[in-house]
Amino acid sequence: MGAALAMTADSIEHVISYWIIFEKFQSPSLAGFAVISHWLPFLLFSLWSGGLADRYDPRRLIQIGMGLFMAASLGWGLLFLADAIEMWHAVVLLVIHGLAGVLWAPAAQLLIHDIVGEEQLHSAIRLTATARWLGLLMGPAVGGVILLAMGPAWGILFNVLIYLPFIFWLQRNRFEKKSAAAPRIRSFREALRLMKEISSNPVIVSMTLLAGGASLIVGNAYQAQMPEFAHHLGHADGGITYSALLAADAAGALTAGLLLESRGLLEARPRTAFILAMLWCVAIASFALATSYPLALLLLFVAGFLELAFNAMAQTLVQVNAPAAIRGRVIGLFAMSSLGMRAFSGVTVGLGGALIGIHWSLAASAAALLAVTMTLLAFTLRK
Repeated sequence: MGAALAMTADSIEHVISYWIIFEKFQSPSLAGFAVISHWLPFLLFSLWSGGLADRYDPRRLIQIGMGLFMAASLGWGLLFLADAIEMWHAVVLLVIHGLAGVLWAPAAQLLIHDIVGEEQLHSAIRLTATARWLGLLMGPAVGGVILLAMGPAWGILFNVLIYLPFIFWLQRNRFEKKSAAAPRIRSFREALRLMKEISSNPVIVSMTLLAGGASLIVGNAYQAQMPEFAHHLGHADGGITYSALLAADAAGALTAGLLLESRGLLEARPRTAFILAMLWCVAIASFALATSYPLALLLLFVAGFLELAFNAMAQTLVQVNAPAAIRGRVIGLFAMSSLGMRAFSGVTVGLGGALIGIHWSLAASAAALLAVTMTLLAFTLRK
């Protein structure tokens, strides 16, 4: 519930702050920076953040992350209320928001492990991922209502309050840390040593590469191209049919979490994770080439279902196989791969789309990821 609230508030801030950026600056470059500043901190600082979670109470790191989210929303609201916002203000606030995310993600995964242990870890990770998708699904809708009802300034100031229940819950509940404090990461050389240490574990290596490859080659870049997909499918009016395309994969992920947990399906195994990822590639490629709107909607729903299933499974396998003393930094390495690589996911889909069209570029990207996934599966089975 805390993850769902925090992700809802995060999404609401995106809805309102992106509107503020467009209204005030109408700058495509600043809009592009907003995407980069959201994902690049995961690539640069996830390992360091995971190291902090190994050494200190993960609850405190999550609270600091929530505090930074609140500071960003507060900054947007006050500056817009005073009509004093400048471009450099927007850049600073976007960077603060990105740093908040990188403090939250690894610490939250380590806290889940501290709460439930290994026996129920897959279930807990899948439930938390479901909650995040619920927040992603609710955020744009709630943000739109708040924007209409309260305006951008008061709306984003109200958004600050949504983070508070999670912060208070973290303060009231304590959990025994499952691992002893590990030495801090002082240099890039120590980060390389960590990579060398886990290189002997084929499950961690293959799951981290799988998540990174999926984020880099496909990621969520097709979401930014959804207006053109809607246009080609005959629904370019920006109405509910367009919104349904945007929400279809989130609805599929939410359904996956509820269905798989209620039935106790899909035990975490590397082979299963690879098969689910390959099916996701097929669903994405099929959506890219679909000419029927109902079929495209169904394929996005299926893609969301499969994406949650294989991502949660990969995360579980990494955590279970990570040495206890360095579990936080291994989680950070996984976040660096699975989230940080999204900063570049627009290259294959977006730039490729400029050359051969977005339909064929997305289909080709999904096919390339399918080939990579099959190679990683062969490597893992051989090991």
